[in-house]
Amino acid sequence: MRALQWHGAYQVKLTDDVATPRVEDPGDAIVRVVRSAICGTDLHPYRGEIASFTPGTVTGHEFTGVVEAVGPGVRGFAPGDRVVASDIIACGHCVACRRGWHYQCERVGLFGYDTVVGTTAFAGGHAEYVRVPFADVVLFPVPDAVDDEQALLIGDVLATGYAGAVGGEVRPGDTVAVVGCGPVGLLAMQAARVLGAAEVLAVDPLESRRALAAHHGAHPVPTGTDLPARVRDLTDGRGADVVLEAVGTDAALLSALEIVRPRGVVCAVGSHASEAMPMPTRLAFAKEITLRFAVGDPISAREPLMKLVRGGRIDPTFVISHRLPLSEAAEGFRLFDAGEASKVVLIP
Repeated sequence: MRALQWHGAYQVKLTDDVATPRVEDPGDAIVRVVRSAICGTDLHPYRGEIASFTPGTVTGHEFTGVVEAVGPGVRGFAPGDRVVASDIIACGHCVACRRGWHYQCERVGLFGYDTVVGTTAFAGGHAEYVRVPFADVVLFPVPDAVDDEQALLIGDVLATGYAGAVGGEVRPGDTVAVVGCGPVGLLAMQAARVLGAAEVLAVDPLESRRALAAHHGAHPVPTGTDLPARVRDLTDGRGADVVLEAVGTDAALLSALEIVRPRGVVCAVGSHASEAMPMPTRLAFAKEITLRFAVGDPISAREPLMKLVRGGRIDPTFVISHRLPLSEAAEGFRLFDAGEASKVVLIP
C-alpha cells in the first residue's frame, strides 16, 4: 500500500510498497483511510526535534475511514462501518482507563509517533490502511449527519481544544484568552464559547491566525512585551479569567501566567517538552494562580463532541486551509511547517 514515512529531519516520503496491515490480535480492526490530517505534534519529528524517532515510521495520528476487517474479539464494529479513530491508543480495561484517564493507560500509544508515547510503535494514518488495536475502545462510529472531515477533527484537535476549556473551568460570563491560534487554539475558542465564555481574546504573533480567530468572533491581540498591559486594558484592569495555552513552549506558558487575573486558571494543552522552564513562582503565588496541564482525550470527549457537531453548535472544519492528495503529503508538511497552512487534510 501507499504510506508516508519519516526518514529524518524535513524528510517525509510517500512509498508504494509498505506492507498492508492485517489483523494481528483479536481486538484489532483494519481501517481503510478516507481522510487524515497533519497535526502540529507531527512537526516535532518532522523538524528533527525527537532524536529517538525511528526512520521508516508511518506518520499521522488523525484519521477517519471505513472498517475493512475485524478480529474475532471486536464486538462494536463490522466491515463497512464509518469510523473515527482516537489519536490516543488505550486498552479500556486498566485502572487508569476505568477512571477515564486514557492517556495514562498502561498500554498507551499514539498512532504514527513511534515510542514517544508508550513503549509500542503503531503505524499511523498517513496511509491507505491502518491497523487499530483495541478497536472497540479506540474507534467511534460516525453518524450519517456528520461528514468525514468533521469527525476527523474530533479525533484529536477538537478534543484537545475542548480539554483545555474544560480543564480551564470556563464558566458563563468569563473572559477567556487563548495563547496560540493554531487549530487547537481556534477550536479551544469554540469550546470556550459553548461553555459560556462571554469574550474570547485571541493571542498570536501571526496576523493571519488572529484574523481567522477574529472572523469567528474573537478579539485579536498581538504578542509582544506589552501583552499583559493590552490584556488588562481589555479586561478593566483585571486580566483574563481563564487562559488556555495552546503552543507548548516556555514563552507561551509564561505569557499565559502573566495575563491571567488573580485567582484565575491557566490550562496548558500545548505539547510541552521543556525540562528547564524558569517558573515565575513569585508571580504565581502572589496571584494565587491555578495551573493545570491537560492532554486531549477523544475517547472520553468524542460522544459529547459528536453531539455538538451533529447539532450544529460546533463545526470544526473552518480550521482546514488545504486539502491535498496523499501523494502531495510532503508539500503539506512544508506548508504547515512554514505557517502557510492552518490545517492540512490528506486524501488517499
